[in-house]
Amino acid sequence: MQLTAPATRRAGVRDTDGMAVASFVLGLLGLLVLNVVLGPIAIVLASVALWRGTARRGRALLGLGLGVADLLVLVAVVQSDGTLSWSV
Repeated sequence: MQLTAPATRRAGVRDTDGMAVASFVLGLLGLLVLNVVLGPIAIVLASVALWRGTARRGRALLGLGLGVADLLVLVAVVQSDGTLSWSV
């Protein structure tokens, strides 16, 4: 049993590292397109990765910050334009 426990734990750490990187990438993309969808997904992925103890804590925090920034950009655009869609 001792041989399978570290392998299982390592796979869990890799999953949380992947979630941290995915939250960063989705948060970054959300600043450009689909911020109403990608922002909340980035926030959830970053929160789960941080809660599970990812080794890539910085990426998860950046993903969390970018997800919040996505929603702030959406609020600013809605306030200025009055619609949920925007173009560059």
